[in-house]
Amino acid sequence: MASDRPIIRAENVSMEYARGGEVVRALGGLSLDVREGEILCIVGSSGCGKSTLLNIIAGFLKPTEGRVLLRDEPITGIDTRCGMIFQEYALFPWKTVQSNVEFGLKMKGVDKGTRRETAAKFIKLVGLEGFEKAYPAELSGGMRQRAALARSLANDPEILLMDEPFAAVDAMTRQLLQDQLVDIVAKTKKTVIFVTHSIDEALILSDRITVFSSRPGRVKAILKNDLPKPRSAAAQLSPRYLELKSQIWDSVQEEVLQQIALMERIQR
Repeated sequence: MASDRPIIRAENVSMEYARGGEVVRALGGLSLDVREGEILCIVGSSGCGKSTLLNIIAGFLKPTEGRVLLRDEPITGIDTRCGMIFQEYALFPWKTVQSNVEFGLKMKGVDKGTRRETAAKFIKLVGLEGFEKAYPAELSGGMRQRAALARSLANDPEILLMDEPFAAVDAMTRQLLQDQLVDIVAKTKKTVIFVTHSIDEALILSDRITVFSSRPGRVKAILKNDLPKPRSAAAQLSPRYLELKSQIWDSVQEEVLQQIALMERIQR
């Protein structure tokens, strides 16, 4: 169960960057609390700053204004308490599953025996036993993403930052990975911030759902996901599921239409 204590707090965060001679404002005064132990899903139109916020929390970017706190301490650089999982898998193609999962531990100077033991634990947890010696090119997309998840978990981060990690896999594999993620989070008690374009995915995974406004991104709405767990396929047919989906869609659709109208005005 998630606590009411925020582990991450974004305070009035704005982010600007130059693109093609113009200044793009990705985030505009965004404030958001993430509770310890929850899965918080972020949805919104393309370009609304969802991935930008993850990169700021990870310490890859420094906000133009405002700040992000991790356990009440400002994030000023890359922090090992946050583990990032990308859509593109980000595995080393020349390393086996075992070596990929051990990599972060090796960089920390962990001894070989402990690395092997830790890697074996998380390879088993994500269901990749028997594929320890396989290379990424020999794995399916879903298996590569599970290997990436195992590598992140092996480093024992407090927070998993997940940027559309299941977007590139087929529908059946995606549902399997969703179920697996919920199970892993329940076992490891990690906090997860999960960016997705899929409202259905957000409803299956989340404890809460945050809707971002169109660029510059701000928090437009936060919805508590009170659907009972575990959320099987049958849950998607329940009246409450459809009610929540409709609320989120109406909020996201409004932002998408505003973004389209803005682009049309710019192009005239």
